[in-house]
Amino acid sequence: MRRMTSALGATSALAALFALSACGGSAAPAEGDDQSDSAGADQSIVLYAGRDEELIAPLVEQFTDDTGIDVEVRYAGTTELNALLLEEGANTPADVFLSQDAGALGALAKADLLATLPDETAASVPAGFTSTDASWVGVTGRARVIAYDGEALAEGDVPDAVDALTDPEWSGRVGFPPGNASFQSFITALRVLEGEDAALAWAEGIAANSPVLTEKNGATLDLVNTGELDLALINHYYWYQRAAEQGADEMRAQLKFLPGDAGGIVNVTGAAILAPSEGDEAAIAFVEYLLSDAGQTYFVESTYEYPLVPGIDAPEGLPAIDELVNPGLDLSDLDSLDATQELLAEAGLL
Repeated sequence: MRRMTSALGATSALAALFALSACGGSAAPAEGDDQSDSAGADQSIVLYAGRDEELIAPLVEQFTDDTGIDVEVRYAGTTELNALLLEEGANTPADVFLSQDAGALGALAKADLLATLPDETAASVPAGFTSTDASWVGVTGRARVIAYDGEALAEGDVPDAVDALTDPEWSGRVGFPPGNASFQSFITALRVLEGEDAALAWAEGIAANSPVLTEKNGATLDLVNTGELDLALINHYYWYQRAAEQGADEMRAQLKFLPGDAGGIVNVTGAAILAPSEGDEAAIAFVEYLLSDAGQTYFVESTYEYPLVPGIDAPEGLPAIDELVNPGLDLSDLDSLDATQELLAEAGLL
């Protein structure tokens, strides 16, 4: 399995573009040459980013500094951008989509809106954390967890599976953002692993149990951290970000991982190149940069997510990713986002 050794490293698209940057990237084409076919003629890309601007903007700036490629970014929620890309179709101005979860990428692949990635790029990430058809590639891993009020509850008081959260004991004590892409991917995983009827029964059961509905994972965690909520369904890295800001010993909220449970799936962020930009060197270079040592280390140090490229160490204190993965779940099966949204609407959560 290939391991990139440096940000200026080492893949063909990046190498070609660095070489072009070194000579200015503006050499006039030879007489008779078609300028539109000149390698690297387009030294800019449009990125649709389904992740927070505060997180992604420094990485985009780092990429531009290292490669000379300008990036125009449109920031919005992954769910919103997925819907926009489905609407824009082949007329999208986007070259690259950076998604918060695998489900949105799978939905676009199913609609034939994604390019096929180069073999080397697609093979950067081990099977199980990326697409099976080279339509998108995983970038980082994130585990679903339960954050709980450590001053009100011991870890043993917290259920080992989300099925228990529909019990009357937890009425009014559980919070989550139903519109969030990661939460919706959890519901999709529940549908895949346990069936449509079981997933609907859980959604209706939790809806009837007076949940606290929020807009974002971070806001949900904050309610637990201030003692206003007992349990939150979030991604693991939100806790680690807060702990880095205020100190782990000062965190009232604690984490419980749920290995093997649908509520504890390991999902991925991922990147894809849109079909109209297939073969675009600048777009390929951006995706490869996300998978380089520089990109992977940025996510480890800035967001405390799992790196997916072999050879990069995970953040200290996290359980091994292989201990959390549900062997019965293929992330490529999380592509039925529309059906999940219909289910959540039927349950009254959207």
